[in-house]
Amino acid sequence: MESYNQDRRNNRKNYLLVALGILAALNLLLLYFYYQERQTNKSQQTTLTDKTQDMLATKTRLDSISTQLDAKIAEIQSLGGRVDSLLKVKERLEADKRNLRNVAAFDIKRYSVKIKDYLAILDEKDKEIGRLKEENSILTSQNQTLTQENASLKNERQALNDTVNNYSEKNRELAEKVTLASALKAENLVVNAINRRGKESDGGEYRARRIEKIKISFRLSTNPLAEQNEKEIYLRILDPSGSVISDMATGSGQFIFSGQEMVYTARQTVTYDNTGQQVAFIYGRGSIPFKEGTHQIELYSEGFKIGQGEFTVK
Repeated sequence: MESYNQDRRNNRKNYLLVALGILAALNLLLLYFYYQERQTNKSQQTTLTDKTQDMLATKTRLDSISTQLDAKIAEIQSLGGRVDSLLKVKERLEADKRNLRNVAAFDIKRYSVKIKDYLAILDEKDKEIGRLKEENSILTSQNQTLTQENASLKNERQALNDTVNNYSEKNRELAEKVTLASALKAENLVVNAINRRGKESDGGEYRARRIEKIKISFRLSTNPLAEQNEKEIYLRILDPSGSVISDMATGSGQFIFSGQEMVYTARQTVTYDNTGQQVAFIYGRGSIPFKEGTHQIELYSEGFKIGQGEFTVK
């Protein structure tokens, strides 16, 4: 009986040992699984941290590229280049920046390729800017040359204008001299009185009651420079007060001399033949007698005063 109880105690002890062994094994297994899970979580956390850092670094680089891209666009525009393609690249870059929100979906390799492409575009635009600067430098140099040539041409043209003006002035002066030299001249002017019977008296002094008309005679001197054509000769008789004797009803009128209108007493058309021909004006006042005193005689033709004289009425 005692032996049986001893066996039961031994069996119970063995069972307990087995149970403790199984429990220890289970604890070890749980500890292993816990360790493995911690290692997995730690690895995932490390990966997430690394991706977050990579994403932040990528965003920083994209921001830098965006700033450089803006500068290139502004510089190319200032140099007169086209920026259509760069504006499209700018739109694509901003879209890539907006997509940097989901860390789990972030792919560093894909963005590395994008950054490489953007950097290549910036490098290409640097070369384009260099070409544009060189072209602009050449254009600036050409513009300066053209400006200098234009200034030189202006100076030459001014000098030419001055020369032309000088020649024009000389030609005008010469023309005036030629015109003056070609003017007619009335020489040997004589004033005779004609009485009612048609008898002429000479001497230059006449009694008013014996003057029915006066005769002004003169000779047109020869002048090879004067044109041989019809000449209008204007006679002005000024009374002792200086007033022009005129009567529009008997042929008096006006003519232009030195830009001003002047009244003439009588007018006569003469065909000038350069032979020293004689010309005479016969003028009568009708019922109005000549005033006592010295009367002045003036002759004009073709814008010149060609002769003068006087007679006295007593």
